[in-house]
Amino acid sequence: MSISIQTQDFNLADEMAYLEQDNAADGAVVTFTGRVRDNNLGLKVSGLYLEHYPGMTEKSLEKILETARSRWDIGRVRVIHRIGQLNLGEQIVFVGVTSKHRQDAFAAAEFIMDYLKVQAPFWKKELTEAGEKWLDARHSDTSKAQQWD
Repeated sequence: MSISIQTQDFNLADEMAYLEQDNAADGAVVTFTGRVRDNNLGLKVSGLYLEHYPGMTEKSLEKILETARSRWDIGRVRVIHRIGQLNLGEQIVFVGVTSKHRQDAFAAAEFIMDYLKVQAPFWKKELTEAGEKWLDARHSDTSKAQQWD
C-alpha cells in the first residue's frame, strides 16, 4: 500500500510503472484519475482549493485500504490526493489497484474512491463565478459509499 498527500502533480506513467514493475502475479491493473472540471451544480468553476488534516487523513486512508484488502484479493494499491490550489484540468486524485483478476481490482478501486469521497478528512473550496464556497459531501456520494456496507 502506498499513500501520498501532496501539493505537486503526479505522473500517470510513473504510477502505472509502480503498480506493474516486477509484478507478474497480478493480471489486472485498474486506475482512476480525478481532475478539476469547469462546472459543478450549474455554476462555472475556475479552480479548487483543498485542505486536509495531516496525520488524520493518512490514517483514514490507511483504514480504507485495509478494508479493501480484507474484502478483495488485491495486490498493489496506490492512492494519491493533492491539496492546495488546483486549476482547471489539473489532476486531483489517483487510485490504482492490481489483482490477479479484474473483478477484484475494479471493485476495490471503486470502493476506495467511494469511501475516500466521504470518509477521508479533505475539505474542498470551489472557486466559481458566484464566488468561493466550501463544498459539503454530496448525498449521492454518501449513498454510493453506503452501498458497500
